[in-house]
Amino acid sequence: MSEIRVPRPRRRRPLRTVVGLLVLLAVIGYFAVQRASNGGGAPYCVASAQASAPGGSAETYEMSPEQAANAATIAAVGIAKGLPDRAVTIALATAMQESALRNLDHGDRDSLGLFQQRPSMGWGTPEQITDPVYSAAIFYDHLVDVPGYSRLPLTVAAQKVQRSGYPQAYAKHEPDATVLTAAFGGAGSVDCGGPAPTEPGDPQRVRDGLDRIFGKDALHTVRPQGEQAGQAGQAGRSTGGGGAEPEVTLVEKRDGGESAARHSRAMAHWAVANSRELGISRVSYGQREWVAGQDRGRWQDRDGADAKNGADDPRGAGPGEVRIFLSRGTR
Repeated sequence: MSEIRVPRPRRRRPLRTVVGLLVLLAVIGYFAVQRASNGGGAPYCVASAQASAPGGSAETYEMSPEQAANAATIAAVGIAKGLPDRAVTIALATAMQESALRNLDHGDRDSLGLFQQRPSMGWGTPEQITDPVYSAAIFYDHLVDVPGYSRLPLTVAAQKVQRSGYPQAYAKHEPDATVLTAAFGGAGSVDCGGPAPTEPGDPQRVRDGLDRIFGKDALHTVRPQGEQAGQAGQAGRSTGGGGAEPEVTLVEKRDGGESAARHSRAMAHWAVANSRELGISRVSYGQREWVAGQDRGRWQDRDGADAKNGADDPRGAGPGEVRIFLSRGTR
């Protein structure tokens, strides 16, 4: 009689599974730490708005530096035109749907840019349409021609401008667009993390960028480099070896009121969103400051009894000031 061999059950190898899981968690943790560390990880930006209900958490929207820079431009153009938050939200939601806030060089038929505008339909030349300032401005020009646009559902208002084949698609972006609107010009903020710039920044490029959006802003003056900065110290004052830190400082004019403050918030957050491209190392506004490559890319409150007026802080902003510092580069 032959011996019957019963197959032995396979032994499970829980140790291998556990080790694999631990390795995976370690990799995830490494990248999380790198991203959160000072200057570590890939560049990223997070827009946040205050919680809509007491005790609730802040609403956020995460994006790449490219997307943040384009969103900042769209918001700033609307604010520079003196348009209400509703117009900015409509424009941002439209661009989120049409291009995911990317300045595309392609699209359906001859559609281009942030809003996928078509040269053949009279929106402008390809060069104009792929200029974020121009494309945002012409979108707003068409939007304000829509009677009662601010009272219309967002999908209806956007569709009257865009004439899209999928008009209902705009609706899903309204909550995130509302967060972006609050972040760039309201009570929210925009944080951008990642390494500090290694190339020197050019103050003229910053001034040119702001001038293109805000024009000859009747609500601000530009303080020349090196001129005394009131209670906030001295513009261009040396911050260490290598000479003075290049700076662009904008000062609200007297009696500018909330309109000037809204412009200042848009300028400060535009600078943060464009910091990687323009070599911006620090932005000071109000009682807060943002420093590239530090504090996980978040705005930080200035400490001390003199924080309100920037006294004894060579890079602090005084009342009604937006101070933008440029990198001297690394050697």
